[in-house]
Amino acid sequence: MDGSTLSLNEYQDLAVTTDRTRIKGGNLSLPILGLFGETGSLLSEVKKKQRDAKAYDSYESGVIEEFGDALWYLAVIAAHANIRLEDIAEEYRTRSGEPLRFVNLQPQRSLNLAAPTTEFARTLLKLANSVGNLANDDGEAISPLDPVALGVRLKIIFHNLIHAATEAGVTLGDAAVYNISKAQDRWPTDRRPPPLFDLDFPPEEQLPRQLEIQIFERMSGSKQYVYQRCNGVNIGDRLTDNSVVEDFYRFHDAFHYAYAAVLGWSPVTRALLKLKRKSKTKVDDGEDGARAIIIEEGVAAYVFARAKEHDFFDGREEIDFNLLKTVRSFVQGFESERCPLWLWEEAILKGNSAYRFLRQHRRGRLILDLDKRDMIVQELAP
Repeated sequence: MDGSTLSLNEYQDLAVTTDRTRIKGGNLSLPILGLFGETGSLLSEVKKKQRDAKAYDSYESGVIEEFGDALWYLAVIAAHANIRLEDIAEEYRTRSGEPLRFVNLQPQRSLNLAAPTTEFARTLLKLANSVGNLANDDGEAISPLDPVALGVRLKIIFHNLIHAATEAGVTLGDAAVYNISKAQDRWPTDRRPPPLFDLDFPPEEQLPRQLEIQIFERMSGSKQYVYQRCNGVNIGDRLTDNSVVEDFYRFHDAFHYAYAAVLGWSPVTRALLKLKRKSKTKVDDGEDGARAIIIEEGVAAYVFARAKEHDFFDGREEIDFNLLKTVRSFVQGFESERCPLWLWEEAILKGNSAYRFLRQHRRGRLILDLDKRDMIVQELAP
């Protein structure tokens, strides 16, 4: 997808495929609140850069992402009222009968700015004011049943959004492409996982496509230890919480097995099962070595800490988007960074589900199925 050739209507059609606001109510209140939020986030980016000019080094990427998110909400709001995005931007059309493309909105491509200008901040305030006009005097969202009034207000918002993007040195086409890529990463129309990472390796270096791990607790002296068995053989070291306060972290290997089953990635599991890919030295060292194991343990510890704040995601079908982005930032440079966010979400949810079971019953069987990218937990007899 190329921002220089993408048309506004094409973008809107793609945005609608990832629109979950209809599932959660169907009226305009939710997407309008979203547009409010993204406009506020843009203002926040400006504030951070002006306050911490040298220290804040994620300004450019943050601004591009926020512009894309604001554009997404604008496109979705228009779609709710059956208004096409090209009609909102009609004033920028130079040739009739041809699709209106993002490149037509900003024909003079701007250079990226190192810092926000005073004009940019003022235009953002105008943008925020125009977004505020999407609510009536009673604070209710304007009705999609009045497309004429809504269309007039959306035109003003879009005009301010274009000016703000130009002053920020951002092309909306690039922001649109980034936004669609991000949305498909989390809510794809085609939920097919990427191929397993060890397909081209000898069978003896592949993670087993079907695997059963038994996990159980035993008392030794005054301490509780967790043991693991696979094919009748103990694997790994016996585990404790390694914490002053008991938090059952000793069952956290359920996370690693979920990563292996769903993502097809787990240097920790490979080490436990002695399945490092030694036929390729770079893979053995770089993907299955000590550093990769430490990274995965860091991911598990971070997810555990966040999940602990939310009852280990009991009853949840979704995970906070920022958590998922942080997790993938952990594995940047490793093969698992190619796993989409929706797949990470499934792996984390399944790992936490198994952890909750093990914490409650103090034992269980984990059944891994890499062909189906699934892991289930079952009871284990004493």
